[in-house]
Amino acid sequence: MVSKKTKIVNPMGMHMRPAGMFANAMMKFDSEVELVANGKTVNAKSIMNLIAACIKCGTEVEVQCSGPDEQAALTEALRLIDSGLGE
Repeated sequence: MVSKKTKIVNPMGMHMRPAGMFANAMMKFDSEVELVANGKTVNAKSIMNLIAACIKCGTEVEVQCSGPDEQAALTEALRLIDSGLGE
């Protein structure tokens, strides 16, 4: 398993559009991808779980990836989050 912490930088947090973008990008990987935020661990491949986690701008999240392509999944997840998820 690999993991790294980062912060959500997009102004509206993890709402419908960025959650959809993030989940769709993570579905391309065979590894399990989870976000840990606000004391909750959620499946990062589930749009509904990401939205339900209420992840706001400035929230520190830990991306955890486990599986055959875990490093590539972690790199892509961090790239998306750090770029503001398209916003």
